[in-house]
Amino acid sequence: MIDKDIILNKSNKIIHHVGRIEKKRNVTLEEFLSNLDLQESILFNLQMGIQNCIDLAAHIISDEELGIAGSTSEMFYILQENDYLDPELTEKMVAVVGFRNLVVHEYGNVDLKQVYQIAHKDINDLSKFIRVVFEKCGLS
Repeated sequence: MIDKDIILNKSNKIIHHVGRIEKKRNVTLEEFLSNLDLQESILFNLQMGIQNCIDLAAHIISDEELGIAGSTSEMFYILQENDYLDPELTEKMVAVVGFRNLVVHEYGNVDLKQVYQIAHKDINDLSKFIRVVFEKCGLS
């Protein structure tokens, strides 16, 4: 059985990190590209928000005994196969996991224009992931 306290805890962390990004993102692309502190703040909060989504997915899969993922990305496919996620959100979550892996393992190769795009548009996918999990777990 899913531990709803863990779901709430991880979700609150995601909301916190998304909120930090939303507070910091209200600059032009040029300002963002020239401000290392802003870049690092947004990258850190993206990384942590995505990591908490991964942790949340892992918790659901483990507690519901949905299988064993061969990779982090595969966890979201397992959730899709078990009617937690639709294919569109699954692909978006797999993409953000790929981005997180790039940030964590190859920092020098991060495209700052992509970071700016994620902070302004794709960050909403993390919030959508929480909403879907809440609905599926009866927390909405």
